[in-house]
Amino acid sequence: MDSRVSARTLASSLGGWRGNGPAYEALADAVRLLCLDNRLAPATALPAERELAAALGVSRTTVAAAYRSLRDSGHIESLRGSGSVTLPLRRTDPGRHELDAETIDLQQASPAAWPGLPGVIAEVVQEAPALVARIGYDVVGDLGLRTAIAEHYRDRGFATSPDQILVTTGAQSAIHLIASVLLHRADRVMIETPTYPHAADAFRRVGARLVGVPVDSAHGWDLERAEQTFARTLPSLAYLMPDFHNPTGRTMDTTETEAFLLGAQSVGTLLVIDETTAQLDIDRAAGPAPFIDDERVIRVGSLGKTVWGGLRVGWVRAAPDIVRRLASGRPVHDLGTPELEQAIAARLIPRLGEIAAQRGTLLREGRDCVVEELRRVFPEWDIPEVHGGVSLWVSIGEPLSTPLVMAARARGLALSAGSRFAVEGGHDRRLRMPFTASPATLRRAVGILRGAWDDVRGGSAVPARTDFATVV
Repeated sequence: MDSRVSARTLASSLGGWRGNGPAYEALADAVRLLCLDNRLAPATALPAERELAAALGVSRTTVAAAYRSLRDSGHIESLRGSGSVTLPLRRTDPGRHELDAETIDLQQASPAAWPGLPGVIAEVVQEAPALVARIGYDVVGDLGLRTAIAEHYRDRGFATSPDQILVTTGAQSAIHLIASVLLHRADRVMIETPTYPHAADAFRRVGARLVGVPVDSAHGWDLERAEQTFARTLPSLAYLMPDFHNPTGRTMDTTETEAFLLGAQSVGTLLVIDETTAQLDIDRAAGPAPFIDDERVIRVGSLGKTVWGGLRVGWVRAAPDIVRRLASGRPVHDLGTPELEQAIAARLIPRLGEIAAQRGTLLREGRDCVVEELRRVFPEWDIPEVHGGVSLWVSIGEPLSTPLVMAARARGLALSAGSRFAVEGGHDRRLRMPFTASPATLRRAVGILRGAWDDVRGGSAVPARTDFATVV
């Protein structure tokens, strides 16, 4: 048996699982969602019925019925003497590797590829003979690409040399590398809540202890909590997404950036600044308040949101000694970013301004459409205003995010529950609504969501689905 989840941890992860239907089926759906989001890995032992019932404050009969439902749908198996264990998604399950063709996928908040990308790829392919004459990869990155990225930072006002850049296979790879090289087990990591869930997963994987600092669309970052966290927990590292934060869309102001920088400097905390959404500006009145160039600031960027999610090129900008440490520790994870993708990226980096302008037009159409539709169809919900990024952090008013997402799945709409973005539970009254799809698709999605909301509020039974979920 690979792992075991305690009753307390599972109860926290389940969040607001109670809908208006049968309690046992709502509980089973919430466990299914954890499996679909891969928050419960295959071969994980679930708590005993009595333990989970006590942690949730329900009867053992409710938990037993939920486990029975999960066995019937093929999500767990129960073995005499070993308890209940989660199963891998079946090969025959529809959508195990991809969602049904009819399903609208709004889990992956990534725009379609930049229209000019095929032409750039074609140009690079013509240089294939020269590319294949090289070794094909290295742990630091091609000098030409690192120079282009350094120039990109210089254009933003940060004097940067190529030896401050490490090229990675995407931002997620960069975050995993930072976590594994710069952290030790039980180190404390300050992290926003809600946050990008795969970053939190990377820090948990190395045994770090996460300490959440709240952020929301309307009020920004809780600076009082941040100050207390720096002083009391002395975090080794803080992970922040200050520009068009995912999922709230909020951008830090000068007061907020200065507070985090001063707090980090006071206790020696490394600040990891995730800039993957930083250029997704729609109609911001003023520019961001960027963190100043400091030796303890590590910036992570990529082309995933700006150009195309399938172009797996990211980078780290940091002090040269940190770059060397990361490069030394990288071979344990991978041997470098492929030359072909680096060559494509080297042609794209100087055009990021042009690409960002096109992205702004695309995202404006999606944002305006989904805001208008949500406010028309859900007048009871709180729909925030955002000026960039990829999503809205919608307040649905009741702790029904998990059953709502399951109901939407059954109707052909894949979304991510608010609890997916929580650090230590919560956000059950929130729903991330990306606006990266076309207006026509978003209108359909809002219509489906209305039907799912009526299902949940009316207590209709929601059939289980077994689609595999990814959040980006």
